[in-house]
Order: sequence, then C-alpha cells, then structure tokens
Amino acid sequence: MRFMNKYIKKYWKLFCVSIFFVTLEACADLLQPTIMAKIIDVGVANRQMNVVLQMGGLMLLVTAMGAVAASSRNIVSSRVSQSFGAELRSDLFRKIQTLSFENIDRFDRASLVTRLTNDITQVQTFVNGLMRVFAKAPLLCIGSLIMATRLNPHLAVVLLIVVPVVGVLIALNMKVGFPFFTRVQHALDRVNLVMREYLSGVRVVKAFNRFDAEVDKFDGVNQEYRRRSTLAMRAMAIFSPGITLTVNFGIVAIIWLGGLRVNSGQMQVGHIIAFVNYMTQILFSLMTISMVFNMLVRAKASTGRIGEVFEEQNTMTWSEAAPAVEPKDETMRGRIDFEQVSFAYAGSNGEPVLRDITFSCLPGETVGIIGSTGSGKSSLINLIPRFYDAGQGTVKVNGKDVREVDPQRLRETIAVVPQKTVLFTGSVLDNIRFGNERATREEIEHAAKMAEAHDFVAAFPEGYDTMLGQRGVNFSGGQKQRISIARALVRKPDILILDDCTSAVDVATEANIKEALRTYAQGLTCLIIAQRITSVMDADKIIVMDQGRIVGLGKHEELMETCGVYQEIFQSQVGKEMHHNV
Repeated sequence: MRFMNKYIKKYWKLFCVSIFFVTLEACADLLQPTIMAKIIDVGVANRQMNVVLQMGGLMLLVTAMGAVAASSRNIVSSRVSQSFGAELRSDLFRKIQTLSFENIDRFDRASLVTRLTNDITQVQTFVNGLMRVFAKAPLLCIGSLIMATRLNPHLAVVLLIVVPVVGVLIALNMKVGFPFFTRVQHALDRVNLVMREYLSGVRVVKAFNRFDAEVDKFDGVNQEYRRRSTLAMRAMAIFSPGITLTVNFGIVAIIWLGGLRVNSGQMQVGHIIAFVNYMTQILFSLMTISMVFNMLVRAKASTGRIGEVFEEQNTMTWSEAAPAVEPKDETMRGRIDFEQVSFAYAGSNGEPVLRDITFSCLPGETVGIIGSTGSGKSSLINLIPRFYDAGQGTVKVNGKDVREVDPQRLRETIAVVPQKTVLFTGSVLDNIRFGNERATREEIEHAAKMAEAHDFVAAFPEGYDTMLGQRGVNFSGGQKQRISIARALVRKPDILILDDCTSAVDVATEANIKEALRTYAQGLTCLIIAQRITSVMDADKIIVMDQGRIVGLGKHEELMETCGVYQEIFQSQVGKEMHHNV
C-alpha cells in the first residue's frame, strides 16, 4: 500500500472537500425525521397550521441544502477518482517500462494487462464510492444513533442489540470474502491469457482448423472464472439479507415497544415515526457499509496485485556516476568483448544457456553467429544491449562493462532487428521513424532503399503514409522484416544486430540487403545471426554455437577444416544442394 502515499498527499485536500459536502448532506438527512416528529406532535396534534407550514418550509430548505451538497460532492468525487485512476494507470505503465526483462518475466503478460485495466478500475471505483455513499454511510449511521437516543433513550436499547449483531456480520463478510475475490482476479488473468494467445495466433488456429479446441480451452477458463465468481458472490450474498433481517427485527421491536409506550401515555406518535425513520436510515447505512466492505475486499485484492508491480525492484543497477558510453579512444567505438560469460534465465533451475563465452568483435567487423536451434544465439546477443545481465563474466561495449553504463544510453548506440518482427499500428513512415524520431524523410527513404523496402512501399497508393494494421497484419512476412531492418538502419548505430531477420525474404533480396549493408556498414560493427549458412559465409568472422558454447571461431575456410559442427551445417544445407545440382 506504500505506493498509495503519493496519491493521498496529492488529493487529500479535495478528498476533505468532498467529505465536507457529504457531511452537510448527512446532516440534512438526519434533521428531517426530527422535523417530521415536530410537525406531527405539535402541528397536527394541536391543529396548529402555522407550525405545519413553518416546519414544512424548514424541511424543504434542509432538503434543498442536502441536494446542493450532494451535487457538489458528486462533482468533486468524480474529478478526484478519474484523475487518480488515470494517474495510477500511467504510473503503473511507466513502472512496467522501467523493469528489466528479468523482472517482467516474473509476471504473466496477461496478468500485467489485467492489473493495468481491471484492477485499477476496481480501486478507482472504490475511491469514487469512498467520497460518495461510503463516507456518508457511517456518518448517517452514527448520526441516526445519536438522534434516536436523544429522541427516546428507552427505545434506544433496541439499537444496542441490533448494531453489534450487524457489526459481527460485516466483520465475517470481510474475513470470508477476501480470499474468494483474490482467486477471482487470478481466474480473470487466465481468461485474458487465453484470449490474448488466441488473438495473437488466430492465423495458426484457422490454418490447422483448431477452432473447436480453442473454444473448449476458452470455455474451460471462462467456466472456472464463472465458478469462482459464483462462489464469491454466494459467500457474500448471505450477509446482506442477514443484515436486512436483523434491522427489520429491530424496526418491529421499536413499533411494538413504542405502541405500548404510546398506549401508556409515555411517548408521542411522532417520536415513533421519527424513530422508525432513523432505523430505516440506520438500515440504509448498514447495508451501504456492507456494500463498502464488499468493494473493499475487491479493491484490497486489486491493490495488492498493483502493489506487487510497484514493489518490484529493477534487477539492473548502475552507478549514478555511470561512465559515458562514448569511448575515450575512437578506435574502440563499436568494439564488443565477451570475457568468460555464463548466463541462465530466472526459473530455469540455474541451468545455464550460455557457458564460458569468450570472443571479441572489432570495430567495423561483420560477425556471423550460427548454430542449431536452441544453441544460445539469441540469448548471447541479448546481453549486448543489456536486456539481461550475465550471471558470470563480463560483457563490454566500447571497452566498458555494460553493467556500469546506463542501459538507456547504451541502447542509443545499438540497433536490433529482432527474430520476431514487431511493427506498430500506424504508417510505414512512423514505424521506420520509431528507430530515430529525428530522422528526416530523406533519411527514412535511404534506410528503406538499403533494406530493399523502398520499391514495394512506394508502389502503394499512399506510399510511406500507408497504414499498417495491428502487428502489420496487412503486410507479408518479408515486407515486415524489411521495414524492421530499415527501422534499425535509420538509427545510424555503432553496433547493428540482425537476429535471423532475413528468414522470410528470398535469397536475391537477402543478397541485395547484404550488399547495401557492406556500403552502409563501413566502420559499423554488425552481428548477423542466421539459420542459413549462406547468410554468414562471407562474414569477417563466424562464431559457431552448440549447446550454449562456442565450438568454432574463424572464417569460413578455417571452420571448414577445423569445426565439425560447422561442417555438418554446411553439408546439410549447401552440400546436399550442390550434390543435387551435380
């Protein structure tokens, strides 16, 4: 709950203003039964019309005052709750942005979406209600108890029995409800997860005609969500009727005891009517308090889940006086050094995916990285822009340990084309400019030409202003990869990392891209990860990976003589093709 301190400090004044108006509204409600008692006991009983008119006018005035207070309260509470919700959602999004990959991997992606949406809405709704009916209920309850006791102390004995019983029911309500609603939120996470997986893989589902299986999967989590919600509602449903029954028994007791006292001349009829009105107000306030605690249980569960994200501490640290990523010696610009590096993902039981990695990429070199699937190629390059920190050893960029450099400043010098192409909703121009927001139109077109994207983009009726659908759904795989390469090139980095990013383009297009890169990459360190050996054969240096280790390092000719793994890859991809052609 510590993350709430910021918002409490910011909004407590407006919160107090809202409570002031709620108090005025509650006072207006509390005065009306007493005024009604005077109208009956004095005006009606004594046939004094002037008293009826005076008290009636006073009641209208009090009602008008309560209406103005209620309207003011609604305006203030809505403003505060909406501002609070928007700011909390923005702060949570920013917090997620600051977390490292290791931190984010601890949360399910669907769970983070639920926390940003449903959980914050639950808290926002509670805050809004807290400044409206929630604050009014205890004021009305306590005020009614005081006014009723002041009106007739003898009948107030009924309240001494009713109120403690209701208090016990509310306490049980909270104790029973909290675990249920925590499980409901977890079930909602599962619903979001299944829906998110289906939407991201809808083409695969339809291609394999697995619609029925996906429906069954969604029905499973949906029914589980329904079951948990039903259990929670069923558990909470017991208490509201119990509170209503208890208070109604109290009203019956008041009418019965009051009737006896009226018959004996110890009490006036107007007092009974006023007392019943106060009991009705107590019933309303207690029912509201019960509803408050129902919402409190949900808000508490949601607040805990939001707090988990805010409490997450970034695993990446660096000194406030972190050295600049710019090298002191220009001959070191773009140099990459791995010194006995080992790395394991969190949750992998400590099993390393990289073992004792040592190599250097000199400035201006083009280095190919090749190996079988799961050999650790992508894990290796993820350490360079510091997406993850090495468990052992040192990774250096420009001669400096990446753990001592601010990750933001480090990544400004690196451009990555990921294995899985990610494009954003917007125009082609916006997607390429994502790599460098200050890039001019000419620079964007130049980058697109080098990535072999200019021709097909220019062929569109709207050219670079052509809008992409979600994840670039209206573009082919090869087109998306070329736009992704253009986005990296427009950044003009010191280090360019291409993670198997030409797998969806034909060999001729790949050759044109590589030829353009040779011209562009003069003085630029370029790492190319590939499945096709032809993509790296002409590299200055080739790193061969197998089971997380470097098993070969050198040029193509050297590896063909010294590295068995490289020879196997060559024979499986090129040798058979050559034999087939012969």
